[in-house]
Amino acid sequence: MIVAQNRYRPIRTTATRMSGARMGQEQIVRAMGVAILRGDYPEGALLPAEGDLMAQFGISRTVLREVLKTLAAKGLVVSKTRVGTKVRAQVDWNMFDSDLLGWRLDLGMDLRFLNSLYEIRLAVEPAASALAALRRSDDSLARMRALIDEFRQPGHTRSTFAEVDLALHLEIAAASGNPFMRSVGAIIEAALMASFVDSSPVTDQGRLSHSTEDHAAIVEAIAARDATAAAAAMTQVIEEGRKNRASLLSKGGDAGPA
Repeated sequence: MIVAQNRYRPIRTTATRMSGARMGQEQIVRAMGVAILRGDYPEGALLPAEGDLMAQFGISRTVLREVLKTLAAKGLVVSKTRVGTKVRAQVDWNMFDSDLLGWRLDLGMDLRFLNSLYEIRLAVEPAASALAALRRSDDSLARMRALIDEFRQPGHTRSTFAEVDLALHLEIAAASGNPFMRSVGAIIEAALMASFVDSSPVTDQGRLSHSTEDHAAIVEAIAARDATAAAAAMTQVIEEGRKNRASLLSKGGDAGPA
């Protein structure tokens, strides 16, 4: 049973209405979405009544209903006549929605969420690598090899190394020839971009060389049209990334956003 105080507790936001200025619709969607993801409203809880939300954000009923429609489309809430708007179970949330995934990352990475992301990568990217080995064009292979050359360039920062890493994974997903893999891969890798930045090996020359050659092994297996080796090499890269990231978390290296 949901107690009354859950229904009427205000949603915390980083933006406030100052001097009559109003938050935009996208800001309100984000504020309410983050509040749900943060657990301010647990699964099954009712959001505040429409009148309370309209007063809090200074918006009309029309705008509020558009906000709630957006949240509903992301699988976060469901509205029922004479009941109100209720938070759906997490299993119903659309975690492939780029906004929702970004909000979750803004709240910080924990080990459970990290493992969930890597499990999805392991389900998709080795298969994409295998298909790329069978379907890649000469042009796509040339782009992959150019990215390996970029890996080997000296003077990388965490950010530049992560950008090359991301570009290679997306190129492989595209080379698979499967539009679903390319779309899913783009969402997952965009979500992991900050994780790559935090865990990229540029401060350790040994790790840098090891990571580069692990990625090169994927590309060479794709070049040889060896689907089994390409999948195995991709699995190795993902598992190594998970191990490094989990090590950072266990040392308290992720106090803020991922």
